[in-house]
Amino acid sequence: MSTRLLLPAAALVAALAAPVAASAASVSPSTVVVRYDHSSTRDDRLAAQRASGTTTAQTLPGDNRALRITDGGTVARTLAELRRQPGVKYALPNYKLSAADLPAPFYPNDPGRGVAGAWRDLQWNFDGPFSVNAPQAWALARQAGGPGGRGVTVAVIDSGVAYTKHGRYRRAPDLYAGRFVKGYDFLKHDRFPLDQDSHGTHVTGTIAQKTNNGLGVTGLAYGVQIMPLRVLDNRGDGDGTTFARAITYAAKHGAKVINMSVEFDTQLRAADIPEVISAMKFAHDRGVVMVGASGNDTEGRVAYPARSPNVIAVGATTAAGCQAEYSNYGTGLDVVAPGGGADAPLSSSDWDQAHCDPSRHAREIFQQTFVRNPTDFQLVGFEGTSEAAPHVTAIAALLIASKRIGADPSPDAVLKRIEDTARDIGPPGYDTRYGFGLADAAAALAP
Repeated sequence: MSTRLLLPAAALVAALAAPVAASAASVSPSTVVVRYDHSSTRDDRLAAQRASGTTTAQTLPGDNRALRITDGGTVARTLAELRRQPGVKYALPNYKLSAADLPAPFYPNDPGRGVAGAWRDLQWNFDGPFSVNAPQAWALARQAGGPGGRGVTVAVIDSGVAYTKHGRYRRAPDLYAGRFVKGYDFLKHDRFPLDQDSHGTHVTGTIAQKTNNGLGVTGLAYGVQIMPLRVLDNRGDGDGTTFARAITYAAKHGAKVINMSVEFDTQLRAADIPEVISAMKFAHDRGVVMVGASGNDTEGRVAYPARSPNVIAVGATTAAGCQAEYSNYGTGLDVVAPGGGADAPLSSSDWDQAHCDPSRHAREIFQQTFVRNPTDFQLVGFEGTSEAAPHVTAIAALLIASKRIGADPSPDAVLKRIEDTARDIGPPGYDTRYGFGLADAAAALAP
């Protein structure tokens, strides 16, 4: 957004009480933005709306609210009436935004399996009607001075990453050689957390695949540094004590975001994994954003570690914008992101029955990883909440790098921004299938 739509901080106080100077074409004629004093009561707010001929349209970030003008009054008159009411801190026009005020979307030249730019044929999760809107987010991050999340360290706690040449292992060709910081293998107890399962490399690709390099596909936060931490063996199994140590390591060694595409049995409670709960509290208190997969058990209960209130819990959606058939849901789910696979079966009473079809061809999440041995790298399609979580991890990294919500935002502030800007694709408001909605990288980074 260009600065012409923003008020300098020094002018803000005076502007709150000033008449509306903007032309009718530059503001919404039907809505205004209001913020009430913290001391205001519900009766005060209702009285203000009655006096100004407005009703609440929706809640907005920063304790603001959009009010719809229902009495046919002008914006100027409505604002004047609101400003006279007790309990109204300020009332402002709802300024219009045009596409010309945003940077042009950035479309990299990565070919996928075709010609330059054909990554979009595979990566519906990055660009398309139910994607995270990567091209606009990339442009916004570049405009804000944080291209691809540059300067942010993301820890990937998983099966390791194909990040370097060591013994029989090789680096995935479409991962940046110089974008890794020292990690640790908590199974072999050495400094070479190399992937033996292919899962961690695939997850890392969604976050940080090389982008605009004329090879393969793209990564949502391609500018970040990755800290690989291995806690899963070559069958994808691990344990809580190892996992807790990895979380603590990441927090102590400079990670700003931790991706946890792992899950415990949904029957486990916090009391069953106290070492993990303590480690996550330690990381949260140190300002680390943690993102977890809701789990792949088709259950109405989010699995730990995602169930923790200190973690952003991410469920999975399909290319049709429907709940994925495997995705756990329930209380505590924060947002959803593309995970691929088939639409969940729905009853005739479900709100999204009309456009969700379990018989539809399922599309997967494609990134580069190895298939038969750690030297055979290909574009591979996976599906799962493990694939959904890194989308939100990457959005968190982009937010931090762009300083869109401050120079050093807290984990709670990052969570709130991602929730507030998610696209509501379920029943109106929060729901247990989709949380606050489909995570939207472009909306999260927009001014």
